[in-house]
Order: sequence, then C-alpha cells, then structure tokens
Amino acid sequence: MAVDADLVPARRTRLRSRLSVLGEHDFRWFFVGYATSLFGSSMAPVAVAFAVLDGGGGGTDLGWVMAARILPIVLVMPAGGVAADRLGSRGVMLAADVLRCGVQGVFAAALAAGHAPVWAMVGLVALWGLGEGVFLPALGALVPGLVARKDCLADANALLGLARSVSTVAGPALAGVLVAWSGPASVLLVDAVTYGVGALALARLAVAGLAGAGPAEPGASASMLPDLREGWSEFRSRPWLWVTTVQMAFFNLLVWAPFLVLGPLTAQRRLGGAGAWGLVMGVYGAGAVLGGLLVLGRRPARPLAVATVAALGWALPSAALAAGAPLPWTAAAALVAGVGSAVCGALYETTMQRWVPGDVLARVTAFGGLGAFVLGPLGLAAAGPLADRVGAGTVLAFGAVWQLASGVAVLAVREVRCAGWGSPGRTSGGGAD
Repeated sequence: MAVDADLVPARRTRLRSRLSVLGEHDFRWFFVGYATSLFGSSMAPVAVAFAVLDGGGGGTDLGWVMAARILPIVLVMPAGGVAADRLGSRGVMLAADVLRCGVQGVFAAALAAGHAPVWAMVGLVALWGLGEGVFLPALGALVPGLVARKDCLADANALLGLARSVSTVAGPALAGVLVAWSGPASVLLVDAVTYGVGALALARLAVAGLAGAGPAEPGASASMLPDLREGWSEFRSRPWLWVTTVQMAFFNLLVWAPFLVLGPLTAQRRLGGAGAWGLVMGVYGAGAVLGGLLVLGRRPARPLAVATVAALGWALPSAALAAGAPLPWTAAAALVAGVGSAVCGALYETTMQRWVPGDVLARVTAFGGLGAFVLGPLGLAAAGPLADRVGAGTVLAFGAVWQLASGVAVLAVREVRCAGWGSPGRTSGGGAD
C-alpha cells in the first residue's frame, strides 16, 4: 500500500509537468480560444449538409457546397503564408476569425429567414474556406512564439492536437442534436460565436516576442512573387520536408479519400449500416484523443522516425475493410490509426517548427499544406468510379499496401530516420542511403 501511495504524488507531478505549457499566458489564452473555435467548426459541416438537404438539394448540390469550401483552402494557402510572414501570424489569424465569424453569422441569418439558395450557400462556404486557407499556415508559425520554453513546444502541439481530436468526436454529435432540435441555423450561429471567442483570445495575446508579429521590413517588395519564391526555395531545400509532403499527398489520394468514400459503403453492405460506421469513426476519434494524451511530456530521440512509424497505423482500417474483418476488428484498427494520427501530427508539427526558421515558417507550412491536400479532392471524386470497376476491397487494399510501402520509403531518408530535435540543416544528410 505504501508503494501505491507514493505513486500518486509522482503521477500528479508528471501530469503537472506535461501541462506546464498551459502556465504560459499567451499559449493559455490562445488554447482556450482555439479549442472553442475548433468545437464550433466541427459542428458546422453537419449543419451545412442538412441545410442543403432540407432546402431541397440533392447529392450533386451537396457536392458543390463541400467542394466550395475545400478549393479556396488549397488555392489561398500560399498567399496566406506570405501574409503571415509579412504582417504577423496573430494579425492574419485575427482577421481570418473575424471573417469566418461574420460569414457564419450571415449564413445563420439567411437560413433563419428562409433565403439561402444553393448558389448563396456556395458563396458563403467559399468565403469560409478562404478564411481557413489564410488561418492554417499562420497557425503553424504562431505556436512557437507562444511558448517561451522550447522543451514544451511538443506538449503545446500535443494539446492543440488533443483539442482537435476531442472536437472531432464531440462536435458532430452535438450538432446532430441541435439540428434535430432547432435547425441548422442555430448550429451556424453557435459556430459564429465560437469564432468570435477565438478572435477575442487572439486579441489578448502580447504582440512583442511573437514570431512574425511585425509588419514587413521597410523597402520590401509589394509583389508576393519574391516571397513565394523564397518560401518555395526553403521548402524544396529540405529533403525530409518534401518527401513527407509527397507521402501525405498520396496518402490523401490513395488511402484516406477512398476510406472516407468506400468505408460507409462497406459498412452499409456488411457491417450494419450507418451506426456501425459512426462507431468506427467515433473510435478513431477516441484513438486520436488517446494518442494526444500519450505524446504529452514525451521527447523521442528521433521524432520524425517515430512520427513516420506511427503513420503506418493508417493502413490498418483500410486493410480491415478490404479483408472483410468484422466490426470489432475494424473498430480496433481505427483505434490504432487514431492513436498514430495524433502522435504523428504532434511530432511532425513540432519538428517543422524547430527546424524551419521563423521568418519563413508560415510560407513553408503553406507549401506543405498545399502539397499534402491538393490531391485529396481527386481521390474523393475517383474512389467511387474506381471501386465500381475493380471493387471496393481492391481499392482499399491498394491504399493499405501503399501506406506501408511509402512509410518504408520515407524511413530511407537519413534525416527522417536519424535526426534528433536539433535542426539537421537544409540538405545535409538528406538523401537516402
């Protein structure tokens, strides 16, 4: 009994150490605002989908509205990176939150008034996506400036990832209840309020000391092209970065997009329908929460290698569906994939923030995000027709094999396999042996 009693203070001490980053004033305020806005953002897609369907739209209309959000995110990210590096991440993110707050407020009002045709929804959702495309690269550059103790940077990213995971699980569930009770407009109004909370939190941050917080240097070119070229040069000079970006691009094309499209179809045919698919995705989200908790306070000696190995877990759900595994095994595979996604995300983001100079970090983040997601819409569009030709199991199995093979290929890059937390430089040791 004495041993157990001694363990309690030790565990509390470890927990306080892992959460010590919340003691930093700027990060704490940002975390509260960001987590709040994330929760609203995770609710909004459910509301938008039912707004389209309740308004008499069909699958084609819903596809147009969904694409209208994704396309601006992809197209505007490089410009968002330039703006964040020139004007400061905090100001750019604040403007993005104000824009998204206004858009969702107008969207809610239009739905409540009964004046929201599909073309208006497409336009509003496109503005929403525009704000997200500006916000995302600035986010990657802001976080290091919020954490004074760089040994806590991994914990900061783990907590942000944990907030994303929790919102992914809880947000859609609450949105479904609110839509059924009071309609889509109420959910979008809540989303607008949460963006307002995020903007207020950003406004409270201390500008001094934040990376990229000030305006562009006097005499800087008004053209974005030199800044884009500099960001691209920094991006392609790092083999570990463009290799992992290419892997993520083909992951979204060959693994994740087919899983999202063919997973529900497979669940409908043999796992028990929508309830079974909801269970699989809920378990995936729970795994991501667990992974975020596991990575808190841990500093693996080779972060990119651990992140790459963790990403191999994404092969398991596709493999389970392709193999005809029963629901419990498919859910278990999704749990492992969720854990791996959180571990991979936290370690990869921290590595980028420590290895890439702060004055180009937003642009490098933007090019990484653009490369990672540009093939995703193609995968979503092609998965169904391809499955009709060769079978859903074949498409899913190919994705699982690709994820494993690409992970092995990425580990052949010396920087990925061997480098620790210290920056390896631009090109030194970047090739495969």
